[in-house]
Amino acid sequence: MSKNKFLFTFYLSLILLSLSVFCLHLLILYLFGFPLLDHMIVLAYLLNVVLALIIFSVLYWFREKLRDQIGFLFLGGSMLKFLFFFLVFYPFYNADGNMESLEFTTFFVPYLVCLLLETFFTARMLNS
Repeated sequence: MSKNKFLFTFYLSLILLSLSVFCLHLLILYLFGFPLLDHMIVLAYLLNVVLALIIFSVLYWFREKLRDQIGFLFLGGSMLKFLFFFLVFYPFYNADGNMESLEFTTFFVPYLVCLLLETFFTARMLNS
């Protein structure tokens, strides 16, 4: 697979999978009678997708030069996402002194989806 095609495949997969999971997430909220756009759900998905795009692009660009450090860069990217969680979402979610499971899943579902796809593509990149 050509270099640009691999990166494009990641971008397309990330966007399509995140959009699908977002729609499924909204459907589940709707079916259970929860408000659809509460808890900064749109920002959670957008931020996770944008960070995944940036992090994977950095990993991809440095895949040859820093091959032995890709794992550490990957972990650093995950820590960056958690930093954004604690800076952007946690103060809002914990404003009442209690973080509800609905608030947590609003951030964690897109985080997990992006992390799994990043992991899959990073492994493929390193194995090629």
